Amino acid sequence: MTRAAVLGAGSWGTTFAKVLADAGCEVVLHARRPELAAAITDSRENADYLPGVRLPDRLRATADPGEALRDADVVVLAVPSQSLRDNLAEWRDLLPPDATLLSLMKGIELGTTKRMSEVIQEVTGAGPERVAALSGPNLAREIAEEQPAATVIACSDADRVAQLQAACHTRYFRPYTNPDLVGCELGGAVKNVIALSCGIAEGLGFGDNTRASLITRGLAETARLGMALGAELTTFAGLAGLGDLVATCSSPLSRNRTFGEKLGRGMSVEEVQRSTRQTAEGVKSCRSVLDLARAHGIDVPITEAVVRVCHEGEAPAQMVREIMSREAKSE
Repeated sequence: MTRAAVLGAGSWGTTFAKVLADAGCEVVLHARRPELAAAITDSRENADYLPGVRLPDRLRATADPGEALRDADVVVLAVPSQSLRDNLAEWRDLLPPDATLLSLMKGIELGTTKRMSEVIQEVTGAGPERVAALSGPNLAREIAEEQPAATVIACSDADRVAQLQAACHTRYFRPYTNPDLVGCELGGAVKNVIALSCGIAEGLGFGDNTRASLITRGLAETARLGMALGAELTTFAGLAGLGDLVATCSSPLSRNRTFGEKLGRGMSVEEVQRSTRQTAEGVKSCRSVLDLARAHGIDVPITEAVVRVCHEGEAPAQMVREIMSREAKSE
């Protein structure tokens, strides 16, 4: 039986722990707060992040990372992207030496512009064959409620990715594999930024044409950047590209879309952050995505506009005017 440690007891970490348990794995979920870990184990529910969802008996929780990681075959990392490096520094010496390290995170590190797999390799010393990433349309609540969903797992090691695929394949969760780690991670990170723009447009009162335009042009700038970094173009037409982008830009369950909608309605970034305990990864990652694009000479106008609204005080309505007034060109 595969033993999995899931580090991070937010909504997505808890949901994926449930998926693993439903697929037959022995799962230990690490929650930083002891009271949350105790509540999950005792009540079979994470009332803070997934109220009303019963968790499998095969899943237990702990606040002790050493206990969670002991003898783990798979270590799942489900913490906020910008806290990954500090968390890994704390956990590094506890990691089993040959465990597969699976990232659920969708972000680009501020300052270094590194993808999450690159941070994992750098901090832990793990070879690239041990590091994988899961991406796709992963709205946690729907998956926790066992609504049918597909996802993609990317890794350079065919045997490891096949083992991961088997470890999380259930009647409601269908994982595909893909060797393009760069493309899968980049699609997952940039879609959060595009979802912010779609939320802003929604908050301003714009409709489906606007959202469809932002999704399509957002996919184009994601693919441009991905190709510059060595990704495969076909990845962006798949689950980690278009699939994740459509779900995140369209669903009210999307943290980034919801965050953007509140900005479009006139709330400040600080006011929106105070109103939720969930992390909207795109708010911070938009700056690192823009830095990455500029370093490679790639034009990313939607990302630039989101950065101006989130970090430079630009009014959302002005953002839309600037995007629409850009020089006309061929698609």
